[in-house]
Amino acid sequence: MLATAAGFRLASRFDEVGFSDIVKIRNRVMELRSQGAQVFQFEGGEPYRPTPDHIKDALAEALKENKTRYAPSSGLAELRTAIADKLVVRNRIPAKAENVIVVNGGMQGLFGAFQSVVNPGDDVLIFSPYWTPIKDLVSHCQGRIVLVPTDEARRDGFAQALVHHATDRTRAIYFNTPTNPSGVVFTKSEIEEVARFALDRDLVVIADEAYEDIVYEGEHLSIASVDGMLERTITCFTLSKSFAMTGWRIGYAVAAEPWMTGLRKATLYSSNGVSTPTQWAALAAFTTESDFVAENRAAYRERRDLLLAGLNEAGLTCETPAGAFYAFPDVTRISNDSREAAEILLDRAQVATVPGVVFGPHGEGHVRFSFSTSIETIKAGLESIRQNL
Repeated sequence: MLATAAGFRLASRFDEVGFSDIVKIRNRVMELRSQGAQVFQFEGGEPYRPTPDHIKDALAEALKENKTRYAPSSGLAELRTAIADKLVVRNRIPAKAENVIVVNGGMQGLFGAFQSVVNPGDDVLIFSPYWTPIKDLVSHCQGRIVLVPTDEARRDGFAQALVHHATDRTRAIYFNTPTNPSGVVFTKSEIEEVARFALDRDLVVIADEAYEDIVYEGEHLSIASVDGMLERTITCFTLSKSFAMTGWRIGYAVAAEPWMTGLRKATLYSSNGVSTPTQWAALAAFTTESDFVAENRAAYRERRDLLLAGLNEAGLTCETPAGAFYAFPDVTRISNDSREAAEILLDRAQVATVPGVVFGPHGEGHVRFSFSTSIETIKAGLESIRQNL
């Protein structure tokens, strides 16, 4: 446990909770830039486009109309109703407004979900490689992650893989599609296999659908839409990726009881809700017709295809991501150690990436490139890789 000179110690729940490796990488990039170095940044995880004007205008209008007082801690009634309508139509989740809570970004939804489900000593099944913070969210609950290699599940069948890795302490499954970092989009049959396993074993599913609107091949399917799954699924969404609203810190979670009570308590006693003007802006995101999401998808597809062609040409073989905005190439040609490979890419080619091992042991031998950047950056980064590696 961390102690100070005065002898104070952090609560033990933080013993296994770390800080993001990605933040450390970003700090290194900032250091290099402060020294005058040019760095081609592929390590980020946010949209490159600005927030649409109609959303910003809605915020300005809310401020002008003095809509700045406390909102209900679960969210504005108008916004929760609009979200429920969207869930029914687009996600085929039979949700009502009382099944929706507005939260400060997808992270707060996930935090509340794990706090509501996981007890000390519980196991959580996670398909791997996985988004790094999940390990720490489980650790904060004093639970334990149990990794299910995604490659194994797709090769041997999801039911067989889950049976192989489940324990008598398994309480929940974390299920992310499209996935970060690999861009895998799970198919309807795969999702139904996971749902059947959860139903058979009486497990809870914590579904992370942050990239639901960024799918190139196949179709996004919410696991909570499968028969019998709404009651045992907490689904976490965010406006960050769909509407380029990362800094706005707004998302929402969908659940039935008793999970909604847990989410409400976790929100009430952490932030007591979300900024009121921000919620009015979010309402505009859901109720204003716009081509933004479709245009986004087309722009990301163009960037994906450009990056993958260049990486494969450079010998960094990469499977085509079906969703999200990340490529996860094999970099063993550079080094079997993904941290070393990322260092070499940064030092020799000035290309900033994230080591695959950050996303769990099944990410080793890979690095993550984000193609949520300009066409010019992608071309320049690929040219630097060709010239310097």
